[in-house]
Amino acid sequence: MNNKQPFILLIEDDASLRMLLAEELELDGYRLDTAATAAEGQQKALAQVPDLIVSDLRLPDDDGLSIMRALQTAGHSIPFVIITAFGTVDQAVEALKAGADDFLTKPLSTDHLRLKIRRLLSQAAITSELARYKSRSEDDSSLGLVGDSAAMRRLRTEIRQVARSHAAVLITGESGTGKELVARAIHNESARKTRPFLPVNCAGIPHELMESEFFGHEAGAFTGARQARKGLFAEADGGTLLLDEIGEMPLSLQAKLLRVLQEGTIKPVGADQEDTVDVRVIAATHVDLLKAVEAGAFREDLYYRLETLALVVPPLRERGDDVDILSMHFLREAARRHNRGFMRLSEVTSTMLLDYPFPGNVRELASAIERAVTFCDGDVIQPEHLPARIRQRQVESLPGSAEVSSDNLAAWPTLESVQQEYVSRVIRAVEGNKRRAAQILGVNRRTLYRWLDAESGARDD
Repeated sequence: MNNKQPFILLIEDDASLRMLLAEELELDGYRLDTAATAAEGQQKALAQVPDLIVSDLRLPDDDGLSIMRALQTAGHSIPFVIITAFGTVDQAVEALKAGADDFLTKPLSTDHLRLKIRRLLSQAAITSELARYKSRSEDDSSLGLVGDSAAMRRLRTEIRQVARSHAAVLITGESGTGKELVARAIHNESARKTRPFLPVNCAGIPHELMESEFFGHEAGAFTGARQARKGLFAEADGGTLLLDEIGEMPLSLQAKLLRVLQEGTIKPVGADQEDTVDVRVIAATHVDLLKAVEAGAFREDLYYRLETLALVVPPLRERGDDVDILSMHFLREAARRHNRGFMRLSEVTSTMLLDYPFPGNVRELASAIERAVTFCDGDVIQPEHLPARIRQRQVESLPGSAEVSSDNLAAWPTLESVQQEYVSRVIRAVEGNKRRAAQILGVNRRTLYRWLDAESGARDD
């Protein structure tokens, strides 16, 4: 995630207003450049395209809209705010039709301008991230796997390498990491992609029916078998069979699976002859199969047959900013299913999701976003829309939380005391640098001074 502060270009010919607005925006932590004429503003804007422009409408040599048009001609689309002392409805309509994002009149409320800037930059960041995500999603190089962390890039490389082989594959990883998606990506990258891909959960099939499910049976092979039936291996012939939770397969069937991998033949229950099949087996599990081998619950020869091509799917907590990308992906999908319009995460919500370890991995994140969309009446997901366990994680990280319990409500810190403690920790961390502290806290220095004054009565530069 890019944490660099946005760059704003301020174009205003009134020197005193230009200095006032520049000081206000710098106090908010923005990087800033200024210009006094349209020509100077256009030159600076094209030399280093800013994240947002605030421009007076009437300038000594031209109007502010000319700068916006020059940027549009050069292929740049950035938030653009027009300010003027001679505002009329016709001028506002003209500016907005030309592509301006807002039109403000003088005398200017600096608080109102700062609010507009924050909203426009937030919207621009979301639009940019969505476009970047959509581009990645539509790119064949994504393999249908969402995420851009080093761990996911490495996994994609391994998938392409494994897909070239016809040998069995073992995919390991914690529950909820997306092992089936990885198996499907291997199939889709392989020469078998036009043939069937059949996923089956071994834990969901009763042991007494497993052999028939996998290898099929002849009519009359057992009570109730009125007619012959093809098994999963026959149905997946020419394609790929995913055996999810393979650690749940009984030892007796493991021996028959090993024979399929070695000989490429199956024998339906009740049949006299074997049938030849061409199936690539991908096994997946969240348990340590080597420990299962040591415990006698999994065949050693089958383990080493599968382990030759082994892939590990990383847990979500090791994927960094992929949480942001996945959150946006799930939010867009959930909003579509619920027939909602454009929705986004508040900054606090995004931070909360990034701080949470997600023991249930990607599946848990998807569930959390689905719940949030269900309970959110507006278009911004706030912390209160998230599951309680995620919100509680933030509470537990606060000072004094270890002593707090539902049986001792009086021990809960007040919001003011939590804020004061957090501000003090930030101040200590930046060694008293008020400007840096204000940037981290997301407030201007005047607000920070007010907080410090309320806490200790001291104000310093």
